[in-house]
Amino acid sequence: MNKQTIIRIAKRFTENSQLNYISKDVAIRKELAGMKIFDEAIFAFGSAEDKGFELLKNPSVIGEHFLTPTEWLPGANTVIVYFFPFTDEIIKSNRKEKRWPSDEWLHGRIEGQIFLKEFSMFLNKKISDAGYDSIIPTLDSRFISSTSSDEKIPPYSSNWSERHAAFVSGLGTFGLSKGIITEKGMAGRLGSIVTNLELELSEKNYRDVYEYCTICGACAERCPVNAISIERGKDHKKCADYLDITSKKFKPRYGCGKCQVLVPCERRIPKTLEF
Repeated sequence: MNKQTIIRIAKRFTENSQLNYISKDVAIRKELAGMKIFDEAIFAFGSAEDKGFELLKNPSVIGEHFLTPTEWLPGANTVIVYFFPFTDEIIKSNRKEKRWPSDEWLHGRIEGQIFLKEFSMFLNKKISDAGYDSIIPTLDSRFISSTSSDEKIPPYSSNWSERHAAFVSGLGTFGLSKGIITEKGMAGRLGSIVTNLELELSEKNYRDVYEYCTICGACAERCPVNAISIERGKDHKKCADYLDITSKKFKPRYGCGKCQVLVPCERRIPKTLEF
């Protein structure tokens, strides 16, 4: 199994899985039945031994509770990180109103995550069937994520971060909103797998954490609760509190995504401050 095989598996799954299309049984509005959630994924293949993963244990980044790839899987060789961009229909719908997420975006956030979970398990099994050890950190029983200071780890943190794994592996850099800017932008969802399968590593086209971000402030202007600013960065509590509000308003779904649309990094790596 090589990189090209993995990319082909993802392409076929994206095209053929019914989970990538909104069924009439779950559609918020009947006209959304059949809507496609994701376009074709892009991948990065990082070394499990990359020193960048050790740096994430620094308290100023994530902290000691972060588990490196080889702590998740002894003998790991590769971290596979993938980004599924949302379709134009989902992105354009969420540009329209500043305050609340569109119905299409809510589907992308919730049904999209269901698709991503199924894809991750499907790819993980394909790798295992090929004779390699492989795990999905975020679906592992050891995975911990916290939005409360009552937890064993700092609030708004986890012991595996797909955004940080994406940065270390070469998929993209952070933006002011703390999302990852990829060559396909940042409007989409991330997933990752750790495996002892040895794959050709992706080239990193950046050095700095925010290299792809122009710090233009467009995402700050888009945020409905002013949780982002050029001067102070992102206030995770404000963001989380707003998501709690949407979870009550749109139950059983929630979401926002305003900082990911109608911004220069929506669909690409920004080249200038112009938009």
